[in-house]
Amino acid sequence: MPEPGPGEVLVRVLACGVCRTDLHLSDLDLAPRRPEVVPGHEVVGEVVTSGPGADRFVHGARVGIAWLRWTCGSCGPCRGGRENLCRRSQYTGWDADGGFAEYAVVHEAFAYTLPSGADPVAVAPLLCSGIIGYRALKRSNLPPGGRLGIYGFGASAHLTAQVALAQGHEVHVLTRNADARALAIDLGATSVGAEDDLPPVPLDAAILFAPAGNLVPVALAGLDQGGTLAVAGIHLSDIPPLDYQRHLFRERTLTSVTANTRADGEELFRIAAALRIDPRTTTYAFDDVDTALEDVWRGSVSGAAVVRIHEGGGG
Repeated sequence: MPEPGPGEVLVRVLACGVCRTDLHLSDLDLAPRRPEVVPGHEVVGEVVTSGPGADRFVHGARVGIAWLRWTCGSCGPCRGGRENLCRRSQYTGWDADGGFAEYAVVHEAFAYTLPSGADPVAVAPLLCSGIIGYRALKRSNLPPGGRLGIYGFGASAHLTAQVALAQGHEVHVLTRNADARALAIDLGATSVGAEDDLPPVPLDAAILFAPAGNLVPVALAGLDQGGTLAVAGIHLSDIPPLDYQRHLFRERTLTSVTANTRADGEELFRIAAALRIDPRTTTYAFDDVDTALEDVWRGSVSGAAVVRIHEGGGG
């Protein structure tokens, strides 16, 4: 059992979502920053005890631990509200042990307050898939009532689609997975198609969730003039050459998404509650973490995969 340090809390893990970033780490697309680090960064749990100087949470408080674990607080990006660009930032399950464990520690300033009766399995995917998808939606510059294209339809995409639909946008989903296309229709997407199809209408914005660089020119070609493509992943395969006239001219924009700020997370939780966002989940036992990762790699999970660690709370 880890010991909480100064300003930290010890959390009994109830559930932890499985994110594609966990796959990138296990496949070494991302180089581990610490030997034998425990992955998992969509953590819901209960505070067991607090380290020296930590007084934000009481014993038993329901909290969430997300990808962003620590920032310096003093650099230009941190002072300017862009702590996701802090060059000294640290991450759960990459720099320090994450949530595929019975207990985890986190600095109290980077833990999210959750309702005491929150279902751990339902909330877990919001802590990365939801937050990153929400930041990607903001980065896409989608105008009110706009047409949004979503490329790839896994955990993050299915939550982002629900937010966009609830806000009155039109959503077009392009993905190779037949089950994912069925889920998109069930959630209210206007159209679905294969990942390399052109959408039925020019798009005002698009988000690329699939870590496939070959889809960047495809998605750019589907944009209307002035549209923006936001690439949401932490890892992307190589992008093929772009044709300026076809892919970028007429003020199309290609942008990336890097981690998130704590403000993004707080906004997402408020929006998810107000709009009644409904994460679709497949639950795995703690002993089946490897199976969960393999299922996500195969694309056989509809919605989000979540590992239940301890029993407790709702759901």
